[in-house]
Amino acid sequence: MQKGVGLGALTRNSRTNEQYALYGERLQRSQLDKLNTQLSVFQAALLEFSHTHAKDIRSNPEFRAEFARMCTAIGVDPLASSSNKKGSFWAEMLGTSVNDFYFELAVRVVEVCRRTRDENGGLIAVAEVKDRIMKLDEKIGGTSDVSEDDILRAVESLKPLGSGFTVIELGRRQMIRSVPKELNTDQSIVMEAIQVLGFVTHSMLRDNLEWDRARVQTVVDDLLSDSLVWVDAQADEKEYWAPTFISNINK
Repeated sequence: MQKGVGLGALTRNSRTNEQYALYGERLQRSQLDKLNTQLSVFQAALLEFSHTHAKDIRSNPEFRAEFARMCTAIGVDPLASSSNKKGSFWAEMLGTSVNDFYFELAVRVVEVCRRTRDENGGLIAVAEVKDRIMKLDEKIGGTSDVSEDDILRAVESLKPLGSGFTVIELGRRQMIRSVPKELNTDQSIVMEAIQVLGFVTHSMLRDNLEWDRARVQTVVDDLLSDSLVWVDAQADEKEYWAPTFISNINK
């Protein structure tokens, strides 16, 4: 008959498990301390870099974008409020000028989106927003140097306000949506095709997507009702265009 496990063996197993658990906790604390030390070193280097190149970060949009990406890589959100209540990371390291730049830019993005909403149904390309802002600056004698990355970060800064402004991708283009309505799958497919081709027709959608007439008519009608596409009824077959393409043609 096989003997059962004695109390001594159970006690030894229990002690062994406790030792393994204690060793695991120590190892985890050690690794966490090392990571915190490395992060502190990176943040100190980033702070020194920001002081050395503050002028370039303020004035050069490409340099500013690269610096922001460096911040993101080590888990620092430049536009988030800091723990010591002095303002955002931008404001602490570079003064309030850069911080104010993004929030002022966010206001201008909102103005462009609202001013063009009747034209595009609340869906506008990031590149178009940038062009409109820079052209307006030229008209009033300003010299704003804004990049698409700046526009994206300005929109990101609106999220805590619950503004409803989001960035979506249609094909290879980044678009700002300023209305809360989501595009369904069929609408997204058609809008992506329009971003590539400039326009679509009923027959193009039926032939290439193998949709029936009712499905094509439904998605086109929905996009028209939301002003996301415009119709050209003068062609042999009605063409449905993105407002952005029509604006570019008329330039």
